[in-house]
Amino acid sequence: MHPSPPPGRTDDELAALDVTALLRYGIGFGGSHRTTLFGDGAVGAAVVLDRQGVLPRAVAFLAGVVRSGGTTYAAALPEPVPGDAAAQLVRGWLQSAASVVRTVEGDHDVARWLESVAALMALRRTYRTRAAGPESG
Repeated sequence: MHPSPPPGRTDDELAALDVTALLRYGIGFGGSHRTTLFGDGAVGAAVVLDRQGVLPRAVAFLAGVVRSGGTTYAAALPEPVPGDAAAQLVRGWLQSAASVVRTVEGDHDVARWLESVAALMALRRTYRTRAAGPESG
């Protein structure tokens, strides 16, 4: 007999996660902290950004900025993603990550996390579109 999977979390529960802390510990310490960051943390970030109207491509673009310029550079951007509230939130996430990133590999970890968030956002959008059914018209 296979054990039952753990109960899932709702979007509201995931959106309430402290992504700032998850980034600090997930990037800084790795291990199970990193697993949580790339799991629930990425989904929670995707939910929050989606609710604020941020498009997946904006987060994917930011991942490229982090990969090429570094986390500290991206954290100093006046508008890392479109929208004042979303930009302030993401800037805080990036500042938290930048406080523990010490190497180029750390920057790449942050970029990979952002790419994961963007991919999850895109999947959620695709699912919503398909679940809504064909457009009438």
